[in-house]
Amino acid sequence: MSISEFRLDTDRLDRVGIEEAVFCSRKTETQIEAVVRNSADRGRSLLLTRLNERKFHSLAEDVQKLVDYESDSGTGIVGTCIVPGESQNVAVVTAGTSDLSVAKEAQRTLLYHGIAYRPFYDAGVAGLWRILSVEQELRQYPVVIVIAGMDAALASVVGGLIPSVVIAVPTSVGYGVAEGGRSALESILTSCAPGVVAVNIDNGYGAACAAIRILNTRRSSPEFDQADIEDPKNKS
Repeated sequence: MSISEFRLDTDRLDRVGIEEAVFCSRKTETQIEAVVRNSADRGRSLLLTRLNERKFHSLAEDVQKLVDYESDSGTGIVGTCIVPGESQNVAVVTAGTSDLSVAKEAQRTLLYHGIAYRPFYDAGVAGLWRILSVEQELRQYPVVIVIAGMDAALASVVGGLIPSVVIAVPTSVGYGVAEGGRSALESILTSCAPGVVAVNIDNGYGAACAAIRILNTRRSSPEFDQADIEDPKNKS
């Protein structure tokens, strides 16, 4: 593959605060190999998304060695990640273990950008005590990513409990009409919890990028105070 066939956005981090990711689902092995080698030769880090295990293991052996690959999330990291700070800035909450692949895509995106996170798994509303038991912990985070399929009711519940920014990710998990994620998406879009925002179905990467934008804005504000993260009531 000729380098003229792709143009990496090397200035995106400086421009918008988020690095470019390479979406691998529709790319051939030859295209992925060329992108990875080019980035490695330039000493540039790179995030690969939607790279399934079969396609990863079809890559040339020298390319595989350049990629920190995680099959659960379908992501690969070339080069080094930004080192996270000590404080955990994002909570990632899932309704069930069937939503973990989407959660891990979000987490790997946060990790790549140096954003520390705390996972809260299997907190779906079918056992309401599970989310209520971590309510006080969730209040410590300025941004909470909620990942849920079926009717995605968890996003509304979390949005009604805590003051944080809630980014909801509908997943394609469910029976019957819920399969494919459209029911979950529409449920979130019609949520009665004010201010809950949604990204596309199964889009853990997009949710993480939204969280990064929010945190970047907070950090660049002259009024930003770490104490506001720990307790929003501190801000008069």
